Amino acid sequence: MDRLARRAALRRCADWIIARQEKDGCWGGIQPPWVYSLIALQLLGYPLEHPVIRRGLAGLESFTIEDGPQRRLEACQSPVWDTCLALIALHDAGVAGDHEAVIRGADWLLDEQILERGDWAVRRPALQPGGWAFEFANANYPDIDDTAEVVLALSTVDHQDTARVQAAIDRAVGWLAGMRSSDGGWAAFDVDNCRTLIRDLPFCDFGEVIDPPSADVTAHVVEMLGALGRAEDPLAQGGVRWLLDNQEPGGSWFGRWGVNHIYGTGAVLPALIAAGVPRSAPAIRRAVSWLEQHQNDDGGWGEDCRSYDDPAWVGRGVSTPSQTAWALLALEAAGERTAAPARRGVDWLTSNQRADGGWDEDQHTGTGFPSDFYIKYHLYRLIFPIMALGRCTR
Repeated sequence: MDRLARRAALRRCADWIIARQEKDGCWGGIQPPWVYSLIALQLLGYPLEHPVIRRGLAGLESFTIEDGPQRRLEACQSPVWDTCLALIALHDAGVAGDHEAVIRGADWLLDEQILERGDWAVRRPALQPGGWAFEFANANYPDIDDTAEVVLALSTVDHQDTARVQAAIDRAVGWLAGMRSSDGGWAAFDVDNCRTLIRDLPFCDFGEVIDPPSADVTAHVVEMLGALGRAEDPLAQGGVRWLLDNQEPGGSWFGRWGVNHIYGTGAVLPALIAAGVPRSAPAIRRAVSWLEQHQNDDGGWGEDCRSYDDPAWVGRGVSTPSQTAWALLALEAAGERTAAPARRGVDWLTSNQRADGGWDEDQHTGTGFPSDFYIKYHLYRLIFPIMALGRCTR
């Protein structure tokens, strides 16, 4: 009987995995669950010739980078995230909302909106879909963070088909409203997925297995609501209360999806200001002081990935373009663009710009799983400095 029960349980696991394979052969749009799903199915006896295995292996080619004799797999690809952030950066730099490149980017994003239910519907079965994923193919797991930023990007576009854009925004905002957790914050993919007991399962030995609300994701949703003229909405104000309640004692905010407190603070201050929090509010002034105290002697800002494990590294690290830009976005929102720290940060960015217009950034400033998996976004070194310089000089 135990053998039959075990066999039935394994069959259900296999069925669950197979049902979540995406059209391009991936799982979750990122390499770790993709590889682990193939390993699991192989161990369950699925042959290499099985269509699911064949699609999975074939799809990995799109994640493979060939560098001479070496081949390596990317951890993830972020086309939706990169595109929406690029549109916001172009807007901040003064590029017209009807520029041909802007319209092409917006049209691509509109085509990527997910109009089918994923695993989020387990907790929200009546909620209508309308989010965006992070990747090319990940319909099962649209991302609250990406969805908020896509709406921010679309709101800057001067598109001829205004009805199409507005319909996409309305669907997205409705989905985001339904995805708020009970404490007033927003997580990345799920609702109220906060039970820490699951972390103690023996096989949970890599990364995070729950999805609690975070400051950066909540901030992006709040900023989006403010940009849409809904700062007084109870939805936005609930997010504001969550952010104020979760400010760190030193004045910063923890960065779940970017390294680390500089990322969190760089997301939260623009959101609070967009939602109507006065620049003179104590939480704003504490955050400004924290940023000023953690500015490097060269005028930039940086934070090492070790800050997730060692508090001595919080707000400390070599200056990087993306992290300097995050600090400047926070200071600009707080009304500090002409203050000395912001001017020194702008000087650092301009003096470290390459002749071709870009910046060098060797460090990993994106976060997958704190303490386990970090991401080097190759466009962060371009997008965020453009945002910061655009806002600080407009």
